Amino acid sequence: MPTASKSTFQLDRYDAEAIARYYRGKPLQVWWRCLAIFLPMLWLFLKLRWDKRTGQVAQKGKQRAAQLRKLLTRLGPAFIKIGQALSTRPDIVPPVYMDELAQLQDHLPAFPNEIAFQFIREELGGDPHEVYAEISDNPIAAASLGQVYKGRLHTGEQVAIKVQRPDIVAGIALDMYILRGISAWMMKSFKFIRSNLVGILEEFAFRIFEEMDYTHEGENAEKFAKYYGHGQIDEIYVPCIYWKYTAKRVLTMEWIEGIKLTDIEGVKASGFDSRHIIEVGVQCSLRQLLDYGFFHADPHPGNLLVMTDGKLAYLDFGMMSSVSAEQRFGLIEAIVHLVNRDFDALSKDYVRLGFLSSDVNFEGIVPALAEVFNPPPGKSLTEMDFKGMTDKLSQIMYDYPFQVPAYYALIIRSLVTLEGIALSVDRNFKVLAVAYPYVANRLLTDRSPELRMALKDVLFRDGSFRWNRLENLLSNAQTNQDYSLKQTVDQVSDFLLSERGEFMRDRLVDELVKGIEETALKRIPNPFSKDKPKAKSSETEESGLDHAANIWSILQKDQKIDPLEFLPLAGKILLKPETQAVGRNIISQLAQRAMTRVIREIALRGTSVSEPQVAIPQPSESSSNASKSVEVETLPKSPSSGSSSAAYGSFNTAPNVNQKPLSKEPVALVSSPSSSSSPMRRQVNGRSW
Repeated sequence: MPTASKSTFQLDRYDAEAIARYYRGKPLQVWWRCLAIFLPMLWLFLKLRWDKRTGQVAQKGKQRAAQLRKLLTRLGPAFIKIGQALSTRPDIVPPVYMDELAQLQDHLPAFPNEIAFQFIREELGGDPHEVYAEISDNPIAAASLGQVYKGRLHTGEQVAIKVQRPDIVAGIALDMYILRGISAWMMKSFKFIRSNLVGILEEFAFRIFEEMDYTHEGENAEKFAKYYGHGQIDEIYVPCIYWKYTAKRVLTMEWIEGIKLTDIEGVKASGFDSRHIIEVGVQCSLRQLLDYGFFHADPHPGNLLVMTDGKLAYLDFGMMSSVSAEQRFGLIEAIVHLVNRDFDALSKDYVRLGFLSSDVNFEGIVPALAEVFNPPPGKSLTEMDFKGMTDKLSQIMYDYPFQVPAYYALIIRSLVTLEGIALSVDRNFKVLAVAYPYVANRLLTDRSPELRMALKDVLFRDGSFRWNRLENLLSNAQTNQDYSLKQTVDQVSDFLLSERGEFMRDRLVDELVKGIEETALKRIPNPFSKDKPKAKSSETEESGLDHAANIWSILQKDQKIDPLEFLPLAGKILLKPETQAVGRNIISQLAQRAMTRVIREIALRGTSVSEPQVAIPQPSESSSNASKSVEVETLPKSPSSGSSSAAYGSFNTAPNVNQKPLSKEPVALVSSPSSSSSPMRRQVNGRSW
């Protein structure tokens, strides 16, 4: 009966120095493994060199990528995981290899039951048939790190029992030791390698060692449930962990009956809306990435099940990752800049997120980003295919000095997987169309200073308030399932009336005063003019007041508005000193503008009365021209003086025998002589009139 050999090498977590110390004393084992790895690798490399020499790189690219995928599968668990990681690294491998490596299957033949049951005895302290009321005779699934049995507890609950492969820690540690040495040598020898290969490998090794500790996976599952399941998102379910039956090499969790999310016909036959379930998955992914920053890094179709009650269940929490608060805020800002097509700001976001160094030349990068993200004519960005965009972006990241952070690669993998499943349900599904309303809602309701500054950047440009951006944010936020009008009004007003919102508050007051004044001038007669107020032209630019009316119209579309619910909030807002200061500021500015306008009108009217304009006719040189029409110069009409006393048009002159001949200067309309500062003075042939 086969039994597991007692490995002398055990590690609780990845430690490069400890691994190096151990394998320096086993040179024969290291060299034997090196031959097993690098002989087939060398053969594949020679084929690639021959393709380049014969000019067949593009023609045979897909074939070579498939050969690499098969080779990694033969080399075992560590290389399968590495291949899967490389499938999301556009800064390291070309797009054709990324597509092929994404097809790597995390499946290996099962190992003997006797070894699995031996591990259960060692970890849980009893025979498997005594620890569990029932356990299947054979595994129901086998993966690279372990295999799964179905069982039942003595209390009646059905469970999934995951048991680790034998010698997996020692084998992966040896591969990491060899690959780390090769990565360090390549970085020193090949200057064109931009990425930190050693850093990438060590981060990957840290993750895979965490995945091999099943107690860590159990903790991940409970943390995931706390943030996103069990009442946080109603349609998300996370299986329970049974800690009494869980240890480092054995994990016992609730058995989930369900249908794979990719089984579209099975989901439909069960009476569920596949598209809605996909949208729930996208919403959950967005919360993972942007709310708490703790996300499932391996959401392949086998880890997502549709349960019998229609909920979406997440499985396998061995590979999780996290995004810092700064990175989350940076991602939200990048999405906003992307939707608003502000590619210069987007390139700066890539610096903040760690994709580019601050001294990089953006001259070629910004146009390249615009080419990728500018939607075709007649389409918006949210209507574009997400994978298509990421494929184009991958080519840019391969061509330019990008270094893709590991967390970003995992995010892209997560969203591309979800969109791929969604497209099998609905060919018109667009992940960005589902994602942007969530981002808009976060931008409007989040209290963090970073997102408040992002909101300010979105709504203002060169000191001008961009009302259309606010209307767009509100319209999109309303379509998000977490949207709350009360929360939006509460938090936006809270920010506007805070010290940090003073700039936005002042600009909004200016826009509202300008809008009220423009509306009043169009509708209220001018007492100094006989002209009637002009009706608003359809081509006239909308004022701030018009935009405010549009926003109110958008808010009224929310059918969940309860006026009584808003009374306490309205009272709270109105009683704030800042609100009262805003009201006084608006009234004061309107009064000042009105008084200034009245004084200007009176001054202009007084000027037109005290300084009458006269026309000086020029006599013709011959009597035959005595009746010619003499043109009169017209002065520009004051924009606010209505119809002034200026003369317009032309008049006829007749000979006057008593009139003395005048200078033969051009006819001009001038004011009567006045002080040199008179605005009505004119220069005629160098003389002042």
